[in-house]
Amino acid sequence: MGLFSKLKLDVPWGHIAAKAWGSQQGPPVLCLHGWLDNANSFDRLIPLLPKDFHYVAVDFGGHGLSSHYGPGLPYYQQNFVSEVRRVAAGGLVGGMFSCVFPEMVDKLILLEAAPFAVDSNEMENLLTYKRRAIEHTLLVEASKKPSSVVSWEEMLQRFLQNNSHVSEESGELLLQRGTTPVAGGLVLNRDRRMSWPEHSSDYISKELFVHSIKKLQARVLLVKASHGYYNVRRENADREHLRFVLAMLKSVLKERFQFVEVPGNHYVHMNQPQHVAGVISAFLQSKDRVPAQL
Repeated sequence: MGLFSKLKLDVPWGHIAAKAWGSQQGPPVLCLHGWLDNANSFDRLIPLLPKDFHYVAVDFGGHGLSSHYGPGLPYYQQNFVSEVRRVAAGGLVGGMFSCVFPEMVDKLILLEAAPFAVDSNEMENLLTYKRRAIEHTLLVEASKKPSSVVSWEEMLQRFLQNNSHVSEESGELLLQRGTTPVAGGLVLNRDRRMSWPEHSSDYISKELFVHSIKKLQARVLLVKASHGYYNVRRENADREHLRFVLAMLKSVLKERFQFVEVPGNHYVHMNQPQHVAGVISAFLQSKDRVPAQL
């Protein structure tokens, strides 16, 4: 399943770019990339998955080859949920979509992500994040400074320095779709109005998290890497957050929820796709619970 088709889907502000693998007659699997990544996130994983599905990976607005939002429109995760509804019919976007439109999702696979961002220890920071997001957007929109033009080698080195979990091969994949050649080098495609993910996350309370996941109709697989997201940021707080998320998903979904931990880091699906391909394949093909060990 090495071949893929390129897609361009019309939306009011331009287009959403996507790529697809497999027959359109197969059951659809929508693949949603993470913050500031793009649809190439799945290039190494999808060839290892069952061939009888139709996989579609999209670039969210302002990412990859998709159009940027118009001036004055900020990037919030709820906007990405709206994009999914437009074109389809992750991580946080897939989880939120599955709760808002539960009848449209049979199975939800969360790779190093929770269905929502739970406020936990962020409550004191929420208004600060919103302020910074607005100020950053206004600053970028007012700036006349053009995008930096750098060589491929410098672009890759900068990218790897800012993303310690990404291997060189994975970094090259993301930059292939995330940059455009210009005179003198390359420029990043992503909208410069996007900054830290905390500025655009829709944090919710623990009570609202429990209420929201009760809306889920899908069976859910959550895959965590042993040295992933929850092990590199404020460790104690994030582990407490993860324990809460897992406990509530298990309590609410019961047999419809499966948690699997695999060796690797946050980008395991790109760096070592073989570590997650087996459990994802079993989940896609099984009508029952995914086996804990494969």
